[in-house]
Amino acid sequence: MSLDALAKPGVQGGRFLLVDYLPTYAGALVILVLVWAGAPGQVDFARAWRTASGLSAGEIVLLGVAITLIAVLGVPLQLALVRVLEGEWPFPALTRRALERQALRRTRLAEREQLPDGPIGEADVQAAGVAGARLRRLYPPPELLRPTALGNALAATEAGAGEPYGLDAVVVWPRLYPLLSPGVKTVVDDRRDMLDAAARLSATMAIVAVAAFGLLVASGWWLPLAAVPAAIAWAAYVGAVHAAVAYGEAVRAAIDLERFALIDALRLPRPLDPDDERRRNAALCDQWRQGVRPAPEPYRHPS
Repeated sequence: MSLDALAKPGVQGGRFLLVDYLPTYAGALVILVLVWAGAPGQVDFARAWRTASGLSAGEIVLLGVAITLIAVLGVPLQLALVRVLEGEWPFPALTRRALERQALRRTRLAEREQLPDGPIGEADVQAAGVAGARLRRLYPPPELLRPTALGNALAATEAGAGEPYGLDAVVVWPRLYPLLSPGVKTVVDDRRDMLDAAARLSATMAIVAVAAFGLLVASGWWLPLAAVPAAIAWAAYVGAVHAAVAYGEAVRAAIDLERFALIDALRLPRPLDPDDERRRNAALCDQWRQGVRPAPEPYRHPS
């Protein structure tokens, strides 16, 4: 399990509209306009307008139902879609090359974190600090590197969130998330929704770009139009990476603020100091991850 496994699946009001319906509607609209314009073949967008304006109320309702059905069918695939964008591919050679590229980018950023030799000014310290912060937010340790920028941003959260307290975020998060206070949970959910929406739009527009290329390949000078959904897909992917960083910040803050709620819910005594906290948390994570039986401690039930 990983942090992205805790996305909120299901047809849930605003999330469904943002994450599932709008990207599907946008992709369907592009394909329909091209088909109505005459693709494959000679494209005439005036013809597309005449076709759209001539639709009956029943045909419009039928189109709406069809798009909604496609969006609903895509809900269970959201997690798999994010995993693909993270770099879980069945192509070892491609994965290896992508990992090498990400490793090179991480190395360059790590080099910028180092202070230069010789006299060091305030600007050098600030630049190194900014590079270090970006490194921790965008990349995990080298052994956990993933083939894509999105995968690395999420892996950085999995590796770093909770680490100062001896917590493994991957095993702690499913247990802590239900205990979050309403304000913290709202921030986490909003940022997760933005990540999923950007990821869905990127994947949808990439598929639309391939379909548009197939429809326009025999349409002469109209073929470059296929680059428009491809550009939208790339822009949405960049947005997904930024959303993943923001989501990671929300997860880190949630663990910082709410970690003792988990201790209280487990009816365990609170730690005495930071060292005691790290020791107790490490033992709990070993129990959840590997089934290691913890040392016996008395429970503390509320009176």
